Amino acid sequence: MRRSSVMALTVSAAVGIGSLFGGIQTEASKLSNLQNQKQEIRSERNDVNANIEAADKEIQRLQGEQQKVNAEIKRLDFAISDTNEKIRGKEEDIKETQAEIKKLQEEIKVLQERIAKRNELLKDRARNYQENGGMVSYIDVLLGATSFGDFVDRANAVATIMEADKDILEQHQADKDALEQKQKKVESDLAALKNMLADLERMNKQLASQRTEKDKLMKDLVDQEQEEHNHKMELAEEAAILRAQESAMAKAIELEKGRIAEEAERARKEAEARAAAEAAAKAAAAAGSNGGSSSSNTSAPTQTTPVAKPVVTAGNFMKPTNGVNTSGFGARWGTFHYGVDWANRSANVPVVAAASGVVIRSYYSSSYGNCVFIAHSINGQTFTTVYAHMDSRAVSEGSVVSKGQFLGYMGNTGQSTGKHLHFELHKGGWNQSKSNAVNPFAYGVPR
Repeated sequence: MRRSSVMALTVSAAVGIGSLFGGIQTEASKLSNLQNQKQEIRSERNDVNANIEAADKEIQRLQGEQQKVNAEIKRLDFAISDTNEKIRGKEEDIKETQAEIKKLQEEIKVLQERIAKRNELLKDRARNYQENGGMVSYIDVLLGATSFGDFVDRANAVATIMEADKDILEQHQADKDALEQKQKKVESDLAALKNMLADLERMNKQLASQRTEKDKLMKDLVDQEQEEHNHKMELAEEAAILRAQESAMAKAIELEKGRIAEEAERARKEAEARAAAEAAAKAAAAAGSNGGSSSSNTSAPTQTTPVAKPVVTAGNFMKPTNGVNTSGFGARWGTFHYGVDWANRSANVPVVAAASGVVIRSYYSSSYGNCVFIAHSINGQTFTTVYAHMDSRAVSEGSVVSKGQFLGYMGNTGQSTGKHLHFELHKGGWNQSKSNAVNPFAYGVPR
């Protein structure tokens, strides 16, 4: 249930209380109407309380979801921390591998120098062979021996030279193979490092993306919970209005019962007075005598009002305070002004009820400041008046007030930029959108 329906019931309650200020209904129908409205308000209160319970359950559900998301965020934080630790470890591995690569590069340089030297040696030998007319025939060397011992020596020398050439060639090939293998290893290590870095970066990016999504989900849940809290506060305010109105309705019922009793007592006394008068007249006629009469005039004490208090005027509504009209109803400063303002620099400027009715709200609002809401029933139409930014309040919720009754003093509380009374008139109940607001001056409120 929204506030508009609450205010509608509130104003409908004022319709019943309006019977206190004059009506045509019978006593029985008036009481029945008030009791029915009280029952409706109680039913509405039960609905609001059920909605409050539903809001509490929704808040608990949202909080449970938040706990789950928070646990997931903690898991992601741990995973991110673990990944960062792995990244740091891989960075150390990269440093070590880079150091190893540097060492390999130095070894490669040494191998390259060896190969260069062997190439020079082979080139020198090739030049010697060329200068001697080509490769020396090892058979000629052997056949040139002068003795068997010389032959053996020559044979050993030839074998040594051939073996040396073979070793040089084999070592040259081995060094070339080693160089190629180490070059491949360096290239492989570099590729592996690049792959590890890429994998870690992708993993970190995915985790960061998941964390961002969870943070957004958590924010959405927190926002939803705040909205639900705000909704619960609205419901609580509606419940407070209904409690105050139910109390006002009970008071109205008691007042109506008292009025009925007083009316019955007055009728009884009038009947007794008529009977006594008739008996006295009959007795006087029977005695045939004339009696004198005397009269005395007594003046009823007149009630005086403070000088600054507005004078009660005719019409449905009176001016609720004395002051200069500083702002009217309608567009103002790029927004819409749903009421009219009066300002007065004097001290202790009274604010009074524009019409008789029931106080349905008397509280401090962050926007209205000290304010009073009154429900009225006028010629079968329900109205609600609002008196805002007051310095103080002299009436409480559920009070039955009469036209011109003192409500408080003009002030500068709430969202106000100077001492003034902000007055609103709603044809029907007050609601948050102020869809029922009307121009007070168009409904007879004096300027």
